[in-house]
Amino acid sequence: MGNAVHGQRGLHYRVFVKTGDRVGMGTDADVYLAFYNADGLRTRDFKLDKAFRNDFEMGKLDDFDICIDDKNFGPLAFIEIWLDERGLFDKWYCEYIEVKALSTKVVHKFPVHRWVPADTKLRLCEFDMVLPQEDKTFFQRQRELQRKDKLYNVLKHQQTTMLMCRNLPSDESFSNDHMWDLAGNAVKVMLATNTIGITTDKWESLKDIESIYRPPLLPVPAGLDKWKSDVEFGNQRLSGCNPTQIRLCTEIPDNFAVNEKDIEPLIENRTIDEAIACRRLFIANYDFLKDLPCTDGRTICAPMGLFFVDKDKHLMPVAIQLFQDPAPDNPVFYPSDPEYTWLMAKCYFNNADASVHESAVHLGFTHLVGESIVIATHRCLSPSHPVFRLLAPHFLYLLAINSRAVNVLVAEGGWVDTTMAIGRIGMFEIIKRMWQKWRLDVQGSLLADLEDRGVADPEVLPNYHYRDDAVLIRRAIFDYVKRIVDGYYDSPAKVKEDKELQEWGRFLGGKPKNEKEATVGMQGLPNGGQFLTTDEVADTVTNFIFICSAGHAAANFGQYDQYGFPPSYPAWLHGQPPRDKTPLTEDDILQQLPDKAETLSVMTFTKLLSTRGTNALGDFEMCYLYDPVGCASLYRFRADLAKIGEMIDERNREREEKYIYLHPREIPNAISI
Repeated sequence: MGNAVHGQRGLHYRVFVKTGDRVGMGTDADVYLAFYNADGLRTRDFKLDKAFRNDFEMGKLDDFDICIDDKNFGPLAFIEIWLDERGLFDKWYCEYIEVKALSTKVVHKFPVHRWVPADTKLRLCEFDMVLPQEDKTFFQRQRELQRKDKLYNVLKHQQTTMLMCRNLPSDESFSNDHMWDLAGNAVKVMLATNTIGITTDKWESLKDIESIYRPPLLPVPAGLDKWKSDVEFGNQRLSGCNPTQIRLCTEIPDNFAVNEKDIEPLIENRTIDEAIACRRLFIANYDFLKDLPCTDGRTICAPMGLFFVDKDKHLMPVAIQLFQDPAPDNPVFYPSDPEYTWLMAKCYFNNADASVHESAVHLGFTHLVGESIVIATHRCLSPSHPVFRLLAPHFLYLLAINSRAVNVLVAEGGWVDTTMAIGRIGMFEIIKRMWQKWRLDVQGSLLADLEDRGVADPEVLPNYHYRDDAVLIRRAIFDYVKRIVDGYYDSPAKVKEDKELQEWGRFLGGKPKNEKEATVGMQGLPNGGQFLTTDEVADTVTNFIFICSAGHAAANFGQYDQYGFPPSYPAWLHGQPPRDKTPLTEDDILQQLPDKAETLSVMTFTKLLSTRGTNALGDFEMCYLYDPVGCASLYRFRADLAKIGEMIDERNREREEKYIYLHPREIPNAISI
């Protein structure tokens, strides 16, 4: 059947069909469509075809006119779509179908977001947002999940023990592959800066480093003018790219050999006990880095740092011990030590902090945790499931960028091996060690994490910009999610009866069905992965969305400003950490910094990784919510984000140091870089 002729009697409709925008998603097969009304009455088959036009090409929106003969057919309830026999050797990914009644202007929306199978007819209800126990196409859902189970084939990464995709599914590829060519784009940046011919020589002076910057491609990073400042060193714990390690100090660890007399003048003449009692003392302890195996047998410190909130509300470093075991050649360094000796101690502390940041906080607990969430969601939840539709916009390109990172950045001899002291061996070991203790209901939940670290109260830890802005974003996400979850689970029984949801929870955090099954193994899920209430569902979905959007933004987009000037946040130091209080010079630090080629490599890659390639939070590249409940909640979510943006703008006008990484316009929907 070709396009309807408007002179025909009956009900006239215009059908809009959107094909997916990634390579291979178009089709040359003939596509057919049929309608059902609420009583189950079916129309005849309509062939969607326009003469002299190549329909269903990648990324295209096609339209067709059709006519239902029966004027009393009634409102549309379902559609059925399929390919002709040629489709057996072809495949087609449909994003959505909209059907507009030309007489009433009513639009019926059928989100698809699926490969249309060649061997069966795909039947979808309007909005395609339905719990499995209420779906009239239950067996269709089962077939889809069986296909996804094979498509998202998994393995446990040997070094990290985290779940990963064995091969990148074609559904997850980039739509514009050149934009995410990390190695190629890095070369372009270096060529554009006219510094590609730089040698591997050491820097002659700190001023010499400044000559490498070429705005706007390589602007002067924020750390350049502040790297010596103790105020800035404290700010790095609060609003740098690793702002989740500082915690309230309730006691000095036995192995932290702080001297009371040395530290009292640094904490406004209080005793340590007095500073602890008034909650002014904070600590960052990297004990899990002790005896860390690194690429080529390199050494990384396992430092402890003590910080004090002074009368000006600045978080000031007051003591650093670079290794865990106290010894004569492992002294505690203080700001009162010789200037460059103290600066060297801070450099080595930051080298360890950077190692934790890139390994766990960035790669492990946004990218790789995100990959586990993507896998579990695709394998366990139908595209028709409300939870799937809530999470899907936050999965865009995540698996693709992870695949690219593993093959380029973390490959043997790749960027991590050549620019970071820990190398890939140390990076994987950090992830493994921290994953063993990571819990969704602690480290994976913003509010619980802040409480666990004792830093939730702004009166206790002021100027913690990451916390203050993140709490606003997290609250907006939760409200958005809760409205939709409550709209579909109007009783606890529906949560318990949802077999897809319960299987999702089991795969994420429960026990494997057998010895061969690989599951995520995530700790801290509600009831070990058995959902009982809507609050548990909403909180889990909120945590996952936050990790894949705001959590990644906080860890990723400040990288260039931190790493771009090596003394500020060194990924590698060539030499040995200070073992005594011997006065050092600027040249001593200069000699340990990465050489010119290493510095340029760090700068170019962190600049590329700090770029935003996708839309801002709430402005979804692909819309999955068409139902009234979802649309209304999304509208309010966007309004909430706009208000939050205004609040952060106002805060930044008052802040000594602006914090932009959690402004809603700066947070992408997904981990796509």
